[in-house]
Amino acid sequence: MKRRISLAAFIFLLFSGNAFSQTVYITKSGKKYHIEDCRYLSNSSIEIDLSEAASRGYTPCKVCKPPSSGNYNPSGGQESFDNDNDNSYNKTEKKVQCSATTKSGNRCKRMTKSTNGKCWQHGGN
Repeated sequence: MKRRISLAAFIFLLFSGNAFSQTVYITKSGKKYHIEDCRYLSNSSIEIDLSEAASRGYTPCKVCKPPSSGNYNPSGGQESFDNDNDNSYNKTEKKVQCSATTKSGNRCKRMTKSTNGKCWQHGGN
């Protein structure tokens, strides 16, 4: 009887490492990992284990929000790491395209962190 229990425990431990693995996807040239239906996987997708992706230095995509190695919940859920409600996030630090129009009538292509939405050339602060 003890032998059967020991054998069952050994088999359980042997397969338990793979029981909680999570498959994510990477691209040929990117540094992020994604879930299967992420829009950034349209050109290439390479299936990889989450722990392998993390060990290779890949980070989670901020668009599709795949589980990170620290927040994977084996019961099927996934904790969110969305920082939209974080009070330390300052909206003025985000770069946006300049809202000014050039002499030729096109929108300026420069990026700015200015609070008025304009680059240095069009009167940004």
